[in-house]
Amino acid sequence: MNIAVVVKQVPDLVEGLEIDASGKAIDPGSVRHILSESDDHALEEALLIKERVGGRIEVFSLDMGEVRENLVMALAKGADRAALVNAGLDSIPNNHAAAQVFASLLRNLTFDLILTGVRAIDDLDGSLGGLLAGYLNLPYVGLVRKVEFPATPRTVVVQKEYPGGYAAELEVQLPALLGIQAAEQPPRYVPISRLRQMMKAAIVEELLVPVPRPHPLEIERLFKPEEGIGASMLSGTPEVIARQMADLLVEHRLVR
Repeated sequence: MNIAVVVKQVPDLVEGLEIDASGKAIDPGSVRHILSESDDHALEEALLIKERVGGRIEVFSLDMGEVRENLVMALAKGADRAALVNAGLDSIPNNHAAAQVFASLLRNLTFDLILTGVRAIDDLDGSLGGLLAGYLNLPYVGLVRKVEFPATPRTVVVQKEYPGGYAAELEVQLPALLGIQAAEQPPRYVPISRLRQMMKAAIVEELLVPVPRPHPLEIERLFKPEEGIGASMLSGTPEVIARQMADLLVEHRLVR
């Protein structure tokens, strides 16, 4: 089972975010980047599949920011190959442009499964997985929380999550692209000693791909959230609090 995992970095929201001089992007000098949580789950699901049925895992990420350390972490967890994808971009692209970059690379390679996360804190234009599947003309299932291998050759059965706690089992023909909502277990921890060892020995490849076509979606301006007057704490018996809440709803014309 050959698996490709596409990952990205996102701003660490523990840090304060600042807007750059252009007003259109986050100042990269003001923020630390971390691996997107959803993509971390996609990597973990790939590792679980490899442990069950064997195969090979290759991890790809755009060459932006501090992603090399995240790729070394993927190798330390058990990935077989990690690659920085360089498309000559000066800033983090939107998902349409990123999907073009990865499609130009992956369509020339052979994989049974391509895994991505399903959301990230900086996604403005939809999930990368669905867009990438469209460019590659592959079947796509998002919000996946489990992957199983039935007796039927060249297929997988996935559990897709729906609102309200519901789920469906879908049989998908391979090759396919899956958006992982959550792996079947939390992403594994790598000891610092092993990570330091991998930092010295791991090989992260660099791949050049064509610059993506411009996409009409463009950020015109970013604004920091305006601070409000704060929250009002309600106190008293349940009956008193219920009356206060009802009065507030009427006052703000949310109910009559």
